[in-house]
Amino acid sequence: MWNTLIPIFALPFIGILILLILPFNNELNIKKGKQIALGTSILTLLESLRLWFHFDYSTSKFQYILKLNWINDELTSNSWNIVLGIDGISLVFIILTTLLIPICILSSWDSVKILVKGYLISFLVIEILLIGVFTILDIFGFYILFEGVLIPMYLIIGIWGSREQKITAGYYFFFYTLIGSVLMLIGILYLYSISGTTDYLTLLGYEIDPTAQKYLFLAFFASLAVKIPKFPFHIWLPQAHVEAPVAGSVILAGILIKLGGYGFIRFTIPLLPDASHYFAPLVFILGVLAVIYASLTTLRQTDLKRIIAYSSVSHMGLVSLGIFTLTANGIMGSIFLQLAHGLVSSALFIIVTVLYDRHHTRLVKYYRGMTVTMPIYSFLFLFFTLANIAVPLSCNFVGEFLCLLAIFEVNTTVAILASLGIILSACYSLFLYNRVCFGSFSTYLSNNSYHLLSIKDVSRREFFVLFPLVILTIILGVYPHPIFDLLNISVINLTTFL
Repeated sequence: MWNTLIPIFALPFIGILILLILPFNNELNIKKGKQIALGTSILTLLESLRLWFHFDYSTSKFQYILKLNWINDELTSNSWNIVLGIDGISLVFIILTTLLIPICILSSWDSVKILVKGYLISFLVIEILLIGVFTILDIFGFYILFEGVLIPMYLIIGIWGSREQKITAGYYFFFYTLIGSVLMLIGILYLYSISGTTDYLTLLGYEIDPTAQKYLFLAFFASLAVKIPKFPFHIWLPQAHVEAPVAGSVILAGILIKLGGYGFIRFTIPLLPDASHYFAPLVFILGVLAVIYASLTTLRQTDLKRIIAYSSVSHMGLVSLGIFTLTANGIMGSIFLQLAHGLVSSALFIIVTVLYDRHHTRLVKYYRGMTVTMPIYSFLFLFFTLANIAVPLSCNFVGEFLCLLAIFEVNTTVAILASLGIILSACYSLFLYNRVCFGSFSTYLSNNSYHLLSIKDVSRREFFVLFPLVILTIILGVYPHPIFDLLNISVINLTTFL
């Protein structure tokens, strides 16, 4: 059992069962429920690290294979097996998922007051679905899990969102992602009709007609571009981030928008190599527009969460450029940048929520001089601001450098335009930090006695939520080799299909 993927699915499932049984009828039981959810998620993180520790770096084959017989039709002699397995690429995303789930639970420890049981169960369900997305080796199963994540995330935004626009934001999130995915489903059904299977490993050896590849690429692109999200399919993201609770923003920025990038790397490139080459210029155009447009839009935002949300669109634009260089450096850089963005962007959402919890506003104009009253907070804010800019020795720098290096090798003009994102990100990131933390103390806050009483630096819980992200941002920026060693063989094997 312990040499398979069963434990990493079983642990959060056991946590869900315990939470369902436990009555949340008093403060003591609610606290126990939170501790159970947190403990379960930490054990799942340790299990993912165990998988990493025992991972075989010398092969590109999928490891920890788990086969489950799902459908067995004796009349037609057809069977449908669910095959799970991981390689270096999927393991990186699994570790990121299992790391961020306990951070989500801790970051909203005191802020969720209603339907706490449903809230905790929703995150454990998301964890199971995401691990399934990154391990399943069947494109139809990927689609089911890919769309299944929509349901608990929609509930998190619509029920536990922070403001009156949360229903609209949930509708935006659900509508955009579902409509795009319909075309992906049609593409999967077409693949099944011509090959007789949706098994990923079997399809890798199946030759698809170049013309059919182009239509299939557009079908997959419609769904994955919404998830990543690419310009101009990004409209749902800022709205969802603004209305989602802090943990919802963390899981959105940290994992959910990475599903598009993972889908491109895992399915689109190896299964549709000719179409990937053919449509690479289109992706380059959209990627450059995303980097520049999102950065310029970020400069004029007044809401703290919207600023970070639009910066995510810019970073994901660079990720898509790295992926569609179709080179080992570009793909590896894009995966590393997604990992780095998952750490840094999640931390920034937690940081701005710390202010919101104290002052109940996210408008930038009401903040100034936080270094005077919140020095530890200001230091953490500066640290992650610099990481978001991708200063050297931060994990973002490693990912962006590799992506830009690969883009320069493929198209110099695109690389120069994409490099503008670094300058623009410095503009909006430093402007935000300067406006919030420097200068004299805000007259709006100083004239409000309630806000004066609520001004306090980060709590112990908030510090320990952010501390692991600080350490990982430094370690991966200074010594990224463990991730590169994990990715190396899998990425090289992926490029053999191109």
